[in-house]
Amino acid sequence: MAAEATPAGPDTYEGGLRRVARVVLLDPEDRILLLHGHEPDDPADDWWFTPGGGVEGDETRAQAARRELLEETGITDVELGPVLWRRRCSFPFAGRRWDQDEWYYLARTAQTATEAAGLTELERRSVAGARWWTCEELTRARETVYPTRLAELLRTLLDEGPPAGPVTLDTEIV
Repeated sequence: MAAEATPAGPDTYEGGLRRVARVVLLDPEDRILLLHGHEPDDPADDWWFTPGGGVEGDETRAQAARRELLEETGITDVELGPVLWRRRCSFPFAGRRWDQDEWYYLARTAQTATEAAGLTELERRSVAGARWWTCEELTRARETVYPTRLAELLRTLLDEGPPAGPVTLDTEIV
């Protein structure tokens, strides 16, 4: 029986280093799923990013990755793999600065239909949808994508397979 997505509670991030789990979700054609986000009050200030979010309570990062994937995409049929990359980032969003320690998990799915049924109020105001991208489309993209080297990282992943251990990416400060 598939778990149901329920609307998440209010965003509770109040500063400090936020522990985040992100998902590099690939379909059978090796396309990656990215969410289309924007500033809540300025849809023209937009970017693409991998599903994921903050760890809640005493859940593990892997549990957070699965929960966030369900909330943001409705996808439950996933094979969660290893942590590919780790990244620290800092960026302004929704009137405050977010400082994050992100872990990117590899996941595979055959389920390509998405339904963002469990978004927080802030996410409902700032996530405009989802799209599956080929590596080639991502390489040619003129849109802003995070992490900024995602096309190159995805190409390496598809060509060489997952790294032996998590790769630490450069810190990104926006």
